Amino acid sequence: MKIVVVGTGYVGLVTGTCFAEMGINVTCVDIDQSKIENLQKGIIPIYEPGLDEMVLRNQKAKRLHFSTDLKSCLNDTEIIFSAVGTPPDEDGSADLKYVLDVARTVGSHMKNYKLLVTKSTVPVGTAQIVRQVIQEELDKRNVSIEFDIASNPEFLKEGTAVADFMSPDRVVVGVDSPRAEKLMSRLYKPLFLNNFRVIFMDIPSAEMTKYAANSMLATRISFMNDIANLCELVGANVNMVRKGIGADARIGNKFLYPGCGYGGSCFPKDVKALIKTAEQHGYNMQVLKAVEAVNEAQKELLFKKLSAKFNGNLKDKTIAFWGLSFKPETDDMREAPSLTLIEKVLQAGAKIKAYDPIAIHEAYRRLGDTIVYANDMYDAVVDADALLLVTEWKEFRIPSWDVLRKSMKRLLIIDGRNIYDPIQMKELNIEYSRIG
Repeated sequence: MKIVVVGTGYVGLVTGTCFAEMGINVTCVDIDQSKIENLQKGIIPIYEPGLDEMVLRNQKAKRLHFSTDLKSCLNDTEIIFSAVGTPPDEDGSADLKYVLDVARTVGSHMKNYKLLVTKSTVPVGTAQIVRQVIQEELDKRNVSIEFDIASNPEFLKEGTAVADFMSPDRVVVGVDSPRAEKLMSRLYKPLFLNNFRVIFMDIPSAEMTKYAANSMLATRISFMNDIANLCELVGANVNMVRKGIGADARIGNKFLYPGCGYGGSCFPKDVKALIKTAEQHGYNMQVLKAVEAVNEAQKELLFKKLSAKFNGNLKDKTIAFWGLSFKPETDDMREAPSLTLIEKVLQAGAKIKAYDPIAIHEAYRRLGDTIVYANDMYDAVVDADALLLVTEWKEFRIPSWDVLRKSMKRLLIIDGRNIYDPIQMKELNIEYSRIG
């Protein structure tokens, strides 16, 4: 079986590589010539644990190929996955330019039946637009060729994407023809030899499922951040509250951890896009607007705590940052809380020395020389007036408190992920602040 995956970003590269690992012949296509040349040399453009070894293994086995020419790949395959970017427009809606470019290319050059599967996160109704674009291209050529459209949203978590793909909770597939359903069943069957967990549904429902899932997770995060902030005001312990409500089977304990806000490529973009979709249909998503507002405010919370510790005067202070990526096990800084914090701290006249195990290069690309980049976690705290824990990388969990005590001007730790025990901090005589 041969498939084509268009787009070698996070979703496309993981998808194509994992399908190749299952024994499928995969060609990943991208218009970025330099990216494709690097991939052909085994140079991976993203950080994802386990992905680089899998790419090299399947290239060597000649199951995974990379190309810039979608047209030349169309003849030999029935299934094309569209995994191109859908960045947010200024109004928050998803930009479908690249999705429709793929549809036009397919419609302009297909010679036999094709199933175009949208893997990108797209608003409800996109499949119908894609279908129209392909049909328009076929009409221009004055040819009649059968084709189908399907929706197969991804539910990959950065940092565990390979495992998520190979052992998914479920696979959601939206189809509107028996032929498309049969093809997608054949494609995914090797993944579920013992328990076929593919959920087939209509295409609009599949498109909505992705947005609804991410929006629900974002809602849980903002809800707990709101509760945490109230806990501080009334003297409650949010960790105890989290355990208490998480023990309820109807609620569960996932995504109930308060922090300094969510970021990344999915939650912020998808919440905005779903709000915009609702507005376009005359509906007001009141809950999601509140989710978004809480999250934006939460990103400034650590700065407010920091500023209060210095009576509003941070001028010429040195602030250490532990963590820059929006979450551990990724170098992704899109919508990362660290970016908001850095902007606020710099505006207040302080200097920043930051360390992240993976995201330093991405940080430099975004921030240049506006901050100092430390060689390791202890280098970051030398002569620091305070330490902000922004991303909960494993290496930060049990630091040497003696080293911090000797290195820092003021042993002040503001924990944006609640990874330290306040009782231990008190016993160690460490000035400590956390969320909730």
